[in-house]
Amino acid sequence: MNLSAYLDRIGFAGRPRPDLATLRRLQLGHLEHIAYENLDVQFGQRVTLDPQEAFEKLVRSGRGGWCYEMNGLFRWALESIGFHVVPMTGAVMRKQRGPSAVGNHLVLTVELDETYLVDVGLGDGPREPIPLKEGSYRQQWRALQIERLDDGWWRFHSDENAFATSFDFQPRPADWKMLAGTCDWLQTSPDSRFVQNVVCFRHTPNAIVALVGRVLKIFRQDGITERLVDSADEYAETLAATFGIRLPQAADLWPAILHRHRVLFGD
Repeated sequence: MNLSAYLDRIGFAGRPRPDLATLRRLQLGHLEHIAYENLDVQFGQRVTLDPQEAFEKLVRSGRGGWCYEMNGLFRWALESIGFHVVPMTGAVMRKQRGPSAVGNHLVLTVELDETYLVDVGLGDGPREPIPLKEGSYRQQWRALQIERLDDGWWRFHSDENAFATSFDFQPRPADWKMLAGTCDWLQTSPDSRFVQNVVCFRHTPNAIVALVGRVLKIFRQDGITERLVDSADEYAETLAATFGIRLPQAADLWPAILHRHRVLFGD
């Protein structure tokens, strides 16, 4: 694992320092250069919590990943620079799903002049570090919020149009056994939405682009546009051109993508 290779991958120029300005640049660079995606789940290729495996995939092979890989790699990079990082057990949509959501997200905080919530593994999550204190925060056109709950958890509220509108976390060291178990369930259970459909996200300077199944959505300040991808070749081309994922074999997923779209929306 080579820090210089990671910095090149995310377009970071200059010498990184363990300060807030660097943290902002690192988070934004990661989000704009490395896509969030679950293609390995669709191919039946096992994903783990090992940051070495994430490095080989996301940096060496030019791929993207999901939260365990994205935030796991980001944690390694931050600690290599000298940041003090605390990994925690998260729960995306715990408000709606209850205890079953616990462990479906790896959450990071960084200790600087104060504690900051950082996340590159939510797909359409925050673009910059957020102070870990209750309040509302605006990033581009999106209104975000941090809330302290009565049961000892914290809740991050994303934009109202986000695919994952919130996640919860406890301010204590991560339960790695729980995270590993949930990671396995999310990539093997037929009830997992990551098994049911393929998803990709990428931040750009002025937008967030999402490919969920065959639906390509672009979120901007002036609204949301969407269109359908029409063929296997177009699907592989969209992954390459829009998300930087050059994976021609992704075209093989097209029959399953079409089937899932018909299940959800009909013909």
